[in-house]
Amino acid sequence: MKLQVLSYLLLTLGLSDTLAQHAVTGQVMAADGPVPFANVLLQGTSIGAAADEHGGFQLKEVKDGNYTLLFSAIGFRREEVKVTVQGKDVLLGTVRLMTDALGLEEVVVSGTMKESFVTASPVKVEVITTELLERTTSPTNVMQALKLINGVQEVVACGVCNTNSISINGFPGQYTALLVDGSPIYGNLASVYGMNGIPVQMIDRIEVIKGPNSTLYGSEAMAGVINIITKNPVDQPRFAADVRVSSNLETFANVAWSPRVGKWNGTIGANVGTANIYFDDNKDGFGDVINMERVSAFTKWTMKRKDHRKLQLMGKFYYEDRRNGVEAFVRDRAYRTLRGSDSTYGESIYTYRGELFGTYQLPMKEHLRIDFSGSYHNQDSYYGNAQYMAVQWIGFGNLIWNRAVKAHDLTAGLTARYQFYDDNTVATESAPERQFIPGIFIQDEWTLKPNAWQLLGGARLDYYDIHGPVFSPRINLKYRPGQWTTMRLNLGTGFKVVNLFTEDHAFISGQREVVLMEELKPERSYNAALNFNHVYTLGESQGSVDVDGFYTYFTNRIIPNYDTPGQIIYANTDGHVQSWGISALVNHSFRFPVSIRLGFNYLNARQTERNEFGNWETTMLPFASEWSANGVLSYIWKKAHLEFAYTFNLIGPMQLPLVYDLDATGQPLPVSRPTTSKPFYLDNLQVTYRWMKANLRVFIGMENIMDYRQPVSPLTGYNDPNANVGFSPLFDTSYSYSPIHGREFYAGLAWELR
Repeated sequence: MKLQVLSYLLLTLGLSDTLAQHAVTGQVMAADGPVPFANVLLQGTSIGAAADEHGGFQLKEVKDGNYTLLFSAIGFRREEVKVTVQGKDVLLGTVRLMTDALGLEEVVVSGTMKESFVTASPVKVEVITTELLERTTSPTNVMQALKLINGVQEVVACGVCNTNSISINGFPGQYTALLVDGSPIYGNLASVYGMNGIPVQMIDRIEVIKGPNSTLYGSEAMAGVINIITKNPVDQPRFAADVRVSSNLETFANVAWSPRVGKWNGTIGANVGTANIYFDDNKDGFGDVINMERVSAFTKWTMKRKDHRKLQLMGKFYYEDRRNGVEAFVRDRAYRTLRGSDSTYGESIYTYRGELFGTYQLPMKEHLRIDFSGSYHNQDSYYGNAQYMAVQWIGFGNLIWNRAVKAHDLTAGLTARYQFYDDNTVATESAPERQFIPGIFIQDEWTLKPNAWQLLGGARLDYYDIHGPVFSPRINLKYRPGQWTTMRLNLGTGFKVVNLFTEDHAFISGQREVVLMEELKPERSYNAALNFNHVYTLGESQGSVDVDGFYTYFTNRIIPNYDTPGQIIYANTDGHVQSWGISALVNHSFRFPVSIRLGFNYLNARQTERNEFGNWETTMLPFASEWSANGVLSYIWKKAHLEFAYTFNLIGPMQLPLVYDLDATGQPLPVSRPTTSKPFYLDNLQVTYRWMKANLRVFIGMENIMDYRQPVSPLTGYNDPNANVGFSPLFDTSYSYSPIHGREFYAGLAWELR
């Protein structure tokens, strides 16, 4: 009898225990869609599961009680969610994971022209995602976004119209190939103003490769490659809108609609920006910020095809009305009637630009695709009373074949580029410039030992009517001594055919005369780089250390010489240019919601050429800072749905052009301005509130918190008593190396309809 009672009690307890077990279900999502195969674990138990391909998960046989669920996935931060199971199944809903700051599983295409993971690529590629940009600085265009990359700087070439370009490891912007979805649609003329017209809203991520990459991307890739990867319409919300305003009365707004039409998924969007304010805090008589109206409309379409073959088309139109000058030129939009005036100085630039590009994968067994692009760029501008009118057409086609053969992954291609350029200067006085550049390239990614050794070899041959064939080889070796350690050795060459008048606007901004000493030859470069990357754990937190050593040697380098007052002298140097340095980057994500990104870059960029006495002389390259540092410190206050991000850039000394201020009679002073700048510090703070249920993001921020400004005007000769302001033969705009306007506040919001 006692045995029967005991058995009954045990059975009852077992049944009640079984009846008290329930299921916990939900879906793991990221900002851009589901997180497939994420790991889900009930802390303190052996109950766990992997999410399915759509991010869905279910934990079975969970007893009543209070638990902590742990969510993890490669490339994302680990997330904790409190859950209570009490008498019934739990429908948890959506659990959102944020991208891991380490970016170990980001997909990249720039290094090898095919999709690969950051850790798997034999070529070192750095990635900046839209999510990181939104959380840190909410930039309005690509130029602002790139400041987060170590060793990449914005260089302002003109103190009036604020033309800017991107410098990689000290080299001017025209030495960097700018691509959109792998197509080189930004020619030299567009590199001056065109990059400001790429709205961040259309960007999925930015991939950056430092060092010559002419083997894959041809001329203009001597310093590196910046590839803008646009968002896939399939992953976009049905409607999205955002707006950003600043204390300088700048306003930027974006809207985008993503419809589905049959087998097509598309995105149609527009970006507008405006700034119309005048202030002159440095008292040089010229506005400290540009005024502008900017409109950019874009659309991208992808088609669902058999066997997941790719077909995508994208188009963009961009218009900008940019101006600055003396107050009488800018106030009340007087520039419209004063453009070209020889008494009221101002600079007014109208830019019209159209782009069309896409990818089509052929319906055949072989992996064969066509990348194509076309662009039109029209610049209608006045710099004082000097008119500069220029038109540039670029057409590009790339036929790319890819096949894996055992341990070899082969890629080969045929390229063709046509470029038309015409302006109102001596550059095309006799006839417009027309160039047709055919080329061929091949590369082999050879896995010598799985998960350990990879060798990438490649070569490219282009043909130029003027210069003949140009050959560019490269070799990349990757070694992984362990799962979390990677070493890369890159050896490569680069070349650049110079289009002087489209690349350097210094000859029309200011009153310097251009002097060409000889017929300019193509520039060549030779590069070696060694990269070390290690992923580590510290307690329950993780981080990575990335160290680069690099060396580049230039021949036929074309260097503008500003040492003669009133002139810019261009010539191929008979000497050489050397750039070498080391950069280090540390990413760390703590167990608590804090992440740190710290980078440092040391650069020794010097040119060696003969001086007026025939002796070799070595000097620093202008506007190449000897060292720089940047960083991001972010904190997430989950309970309040707030994100805090502090970013900074520390810029070391750089060589400046030789310029002279004027005395009261208009004569140059006997002593020039300093030819080396002092270090300066720029920092920013942003606070973001996310209302997940409404898909709403609200942000406020401060730029240049310390209110740093360039200590002297970027202009010289503006105070010549013998000429109208800006029209002195000694007027020069080239002494610009840092911001001339100070602290700025901004605020904005972004909303999505899923």
